[in-house]
This record gives sequence, structure tokens and C-alpha cells, in this order.
Amino acid sequence: YMKKLLLQISGVLFILLGLFFAIVPGPSIIFFMAGLLCFSFYYPKARHYLSLCQKALTKSCAYLDKKLAR
Repeated sequence: YMKKLLLQISGVLFILLGLFFAIVPGPSIIFFMAGLLCFSFYYPKARHYLSLCQKALTKSCAYLDKKLAR
């Protein structure tokens, strides 16, 4: 029970930091994904959103690699 509570609190903290850094320049996507990772241990919907984020980041990194290779 304590592990679940600790993961939920850290997940909320990471999501809030991600929202903060979405307004102020900073690494917001890293904190959003860390929050989703914490929630994905107990919530299947968070696991689904984490998978979507990972796929989107993979596509964007491949796109940037292709653009920068020119």
C-alpha cells in the first residue's frame, strides 16, 4: 500500500512539474513522461498514454535525425 501511495504522490509531483515547465521554459516532456511512468504501474490508461508518448517521441527523433543528416 505504501509503494502505491508513494508512486502516486511522485506521479502527481512530476505531472505538476511538467505543467509548470510547459509555461516556463524547461524539460516539460521529461516530467510528463516520468509522471505517466509512475502512474502506469497501477493504471492501464496511463500505460496507454505513456506508449503514445513514446511512439510520438520516436517519430519526432527519427524526423529530426533525418533533417539534421542533410
